[in-house]
Amino acid sequence: MSTVPVPKPDDTIVEGLAASNSATSTASGSTATGLPIRPQASRQGNFSGRQASPNRQQDQPSEPRSKRASASRRQRTNHLKDVPAERALREQIRTHCRQLASGMNKQHPLSREELETESRTVLEQLSLPERYLGWTMVILTSEFWHDQIAAVPTNRRLLLLPHCLKHAEGCPADYDQYGLDCKRCGACCIADFRIRAEQLGYKVLVAEGSPIVLKIIVSGQVDAILGVACQNVLEKAFEKILLAGIPCMAVPLLSSDCRNTSVDEDWVQEMIEARQPIPAVQTHSFLPLLRAARGMFQPEQLQRLAPRIRAPHQHLQNGKPRQNEPDPFNLETSRQPSDGIPQHDQQLLDNPIAATESMAYDYLAKGGKYARPFITLAAYEALAGNARDNRISSINTGSPQLPQIPDAVCRVALSIETFHKASLVHDDIEDDDSYRYGEPTLHRAMGLPTAINVGDYLIGLGYRLVSRELASLGAEVAGEILDRLADAHLRLSEGQGAELLWRDAGNKQLSPLDAMKIYALKTAPAFEAALLCGLRCVAPLGALEQPLKQLSRQLGIAFQILNDLKDWQGDQDNKLSAGLDTLGGRPTLLWALALESLGSKQREELLQIIGQQTKSRASKSVPPREYHKPSNGQLRTESANGDAHRIARVRQLYQQAGAFEQACQLVEKYRQRAEAIADDIEPESLRRLLYYLIDTMLQSEDTSSPEVVMPTGAESGERRAKG
Repeated sequence: MSTVPVPKPDDTIVEGLAASNSATSTASGSTATGLPIRPQASRQGNFSGRQASPNRQQDQPSEPRSKRASASRRQRTNHLKDVPAERALREQIRTHCRQLASGMNKQHPLSREELETESRTVLEQLSLPERYLGWTMVILTSEFWHDQIAAVPTNRRLLLLPHCLKHAEGCPADYDQYGLDCKRCGACCIADFRIRAEQLGYKVLVAEGSPIVLKIIVSGQVDAILGVACQNVLEKAFEKILLAGIPCMAVPLLSSDCRNTSVDEDWVQEMIEARQPIPAVQTHSFLPLLRAARGMFQPEQLQRLAPRIRAPHQHLQNGKPRQNEPDPFNLETSRQPSDGIPQHDQQLLDNPIAATESMAYDYLAKGGKYARPFITLAAYEALAGNARDNRISSINTGSPQLPQIPDAVCRVALSIETFHKASLVHDDIEDDDSYRYGEPTLHRAMGLPTAINVGDYLIGLGYRLVSRELASLGAEVAGEILDRLADAHLRLSEGQGAELLWRDAGNKQLSPLDAMKIYALKTAPAFEAALLCGLRCVAPLGALEQPLKQLSRQLGIAFQILNDLKDWQGDQDNKLSAGLDTLGGRPTLLWALALESLGSKQREELLQIIGQQTKSRASKSVPPREYHKPSNGQLRTESANGDAHRIARVRQLYQQAGAFEQACQLVEKYRQRAEAIADDIEPESLRRLLYYLIDTMLQSEDTSSPEVVMPTGAESGERRAKG
């Protein structure tokens, strides 16, 4: 039994765990575009009520979407990524996709299920094998978006080119953080595509699948993405773009080899040259709201919504608003490495009262996906924005219009992120994490006492952002929102407290049920608060409240389980090595599942491994007053070799227990439960948002048997950061 007191089990948690225990274990996978394959028989309907027929008309009215039915598991689809070898066959499929797309209702972007269903229809009508499914999905997506991309001004388009088109031998180009810095030597077609695209005003990156792509389009620099890539890269790079309704086209490479590949060059040139007037039917997109959420944290907008009191001009640099991130298309700034957390200048030392405010605002604007404020803004728009709408027509003008959202609602969304950032500061301290957003954590850079104080300041700022909107929101609405924020804050603290008590306890027994109860407290409240506060800004929740609370719980638990799985893969921002939740002594579901499934001998070995780690951490802990001058030794909890050995052995034990596969099953079960709740939500605009959140938050690659990145050197003491 767990040594940590936890709340009474929630029925949905118990049911989800029971469902996982009875689930049939099958392999997981995804299509060539990263869109998980669901058996065609499970597809009962689609958003707009359309039938899978090439004879649909664009003026067909949008009807309420029938329920989304999910398969219990994804099929493995590695065999569905073949590229048709003959040019004539590729042309035949493209022509059929073009005819099909011309008759589609384009009011809403294709869902994953619709895209797969329609692509299967194409192959069936042409009597072609299923192995071309992934390639066909890419082509159909491109044809669906063709007319709208052709209407986007060329200076608002981004062209992504793959480095593998270069000649492997003798290429003079170098790599940097944004990809290949092409020298335009003319030795390969990269230069030909790039020169023509730049003549037309395109932004061009030779960086397939770069994480910066979504940041670029959300930042407002471009409104459409055109790419050339292999199927595997398209799988990783395009799913979130497609889900958000961002216009995109791609020409797949003819092979997945990483050297000296080829492409249908005339298709690429045709794609680059595409231009036509704005079409009559515009497609709904979440892009304006994604931009609005990000834009609130730009220095000038942040100062307008939450004015600094102590140093009102600190958001300016040389009289101009500061830029939070370098411009990847400005060669004078984009090639320079980051200096990490800024060291505050003499001006702040001369005015120490303003220092806390300045550090808090710097941290608030630093990094992150801004998912929570987006949820708040999107929830508000789902109810209040039915008269308006966020279609691509607002983007094709070349100067996109952000949604007209009241400042009071923006401040509520801002408060959600403020509380989140405060929790990150404090979590990093409690877990002694070394990195956040690819830079040293605040307590590592500024010292432990200062970091605690900045986190406290952010909490106060979050409450003030809402409390000062009594006149705009109304006392009753503001009071309800403050109550929800306080409730989320309390539950988050309870979950974190349970985790800390377990981490430091001598008894490392943990049941899967207890692990998921901690997850429900730590992760779900933030999503719930972001969603419900946005809706409450429009109207009382009424019958929506309870189902949305349940959906938030399902989503939060699944999201945290997915984080457990991703912990074994490493990332570029918050942890440089995999398996660090294990080294950090955190109570994870994988640990609980392994303890439950292993034999007594292996279970004792697993307990001993972490028992040794706990003792080592306690003996090497750094007194709080020492944090401002950490030595290299203090940044490491164990030697790299020792950590690598422990992580490798834990991974073997997890595999023997089937923990990775069981966790994947649970993610899918909670996804299904969230989708089932969303099926019955009205209005349709809110239901669409919920499906989008489920798909994006629970997006993952195959994590059923993850590869482990071993810790080396200074990485060995780093632990995974949350959020």
